[in-house]
Amino acid sequence: MKRGHLSEYFEGVAVKTLRVVDATPKKSNQHEVGTTVEMRRFLGNERRRFDVTYLWLGGEQESVSEDGFATHYDPRENKPRRPDWRLYYPSNAVTEMMSAGDTLFVAKRPGNTLLFIVTPHGGTLQNQLLWLFGFPSQPELKFATQEFVGDEDGELDFTARLLLDEIGIEFEDPNANSLDTIIEPFGTTFPSTQVFSDLARLTLPAVDARDDPDAALVAWLNHEEALFRRLERRAVMARLGEGFGAGEDLDVDGFLHFSLQVQNRRKSRMGRAFENHLEAVFRATDLKFESQGGTEQGNTADFLFPGHTEYHDPRFPADRLTMLAAKSTCKDRWRQVLPEAQRIWPKHLVTLEPAISTAQTDQMRSERVQLVIPYPIQESYLASQRGWLWSMRDFIAAVRERDPTT
Repeated sequence: MKRGHLSEYFEGVAVKTLRVVDATPKKSNQHEVGTTVEMRRFLGNERRRFDVTYLWLGGEQESVSEDGFATHYDPRENKPRRPDWRLYYPSNAVTEMMSAGDTLFVAKRPGNTLLFIVTPHGGTLQNQLLWLFGFPSQPELKFATQEFVGDEDGELDFTARLLLDEIGIEFEDPNANSLDTIIEPFGTTFPSTQVFSDLARLTLPAVDARDDPDAALVAWLNHEEALFRRLERRAVMARLGEGFGAGEDLDVDGFLHFSLQVQNRRKSRMGRAFENHLEAVFRATDLKFESQGGTEQGNTADFLFPGHTEYHDPRFPADRLTMLAAKSTCKDRWRQVLPEAQRIWPKHLVTLEPAISTAQTDQMRSERVQLVIPYPIQESYLASQRGWLWSMRDFIAAVRERDPTT
């Protein structure tokens, strides 16, 4: 099944660590950064002005975006034997935030558009973009480049499409038309997430969590996300067709409210869908568990094994209990797991987030939080991290080992 490729969204991308000279405003209040011969294969070998989306991605709830322009030019164009190509751009909210040591991604989109993305060095978002664009190592002071041609760049999977969302690119599923018959009964009305999750599994009858719980979990989520986006597109187009006011009396507040509803629905349903499919995995593998089980001081655990009753029975051995927290994206919220289920150590946390930084996974290890990553997503992590990560299959085996009656 074709899932789309990076080449449908990008012609090429370059990455580097910013130097002081790259990140310091000149007296003219403008910046420029030198480009390479490899970059000119997608930026061109002639003076050219690009439309640019500038992005600062600093972490959770720390993003800044501004539209602008940039000019690719050679100040020595009259001296062709000594070319010195540069990308020249005005000062803006994003470039004023960046500093030496940050990571810069310059991504060329089809047409005349660039993405100018700045992230802190060594952070999760930097690692995720390196993985998305296929860079095998950390950025250096000189631009490294990747070009995308045809199907050679590989198919976009579930996690790659979530990262496209992160940088403001709407994924277009090339298989979308085939989903219409599945969602037709809903019209433009969204069913509950539980109904959508059940439908996703029902319409993937060949997927069996007993055979491969990791692949099943990702396949179900992948399919549900595609179904949801197709229905969302239908509902949004219908609402836009109705318009927001008449003539000059535009309902700006109504439009903004509708836009916010769309974004919030996307965010909230993903976490619920994740938990729904985890429950399906545990049922398929015959584990005894309870979801949203109360523990202490008003806290709950997303999943308790064997359950709430055993957890609150002081006669039930603590070493036979297991807890699992589920966060579709982890960010800095993994620490919320620490006060949950005080009888149980270590804690277990499952997430769909790719390429979490080494600094964060080291902190998790020091706090006795074991990270569980579905196996298909583990390739986004560094080799030094993968030996510590658990898959869903590892977690299920550990639950059974701790309590054979589970």
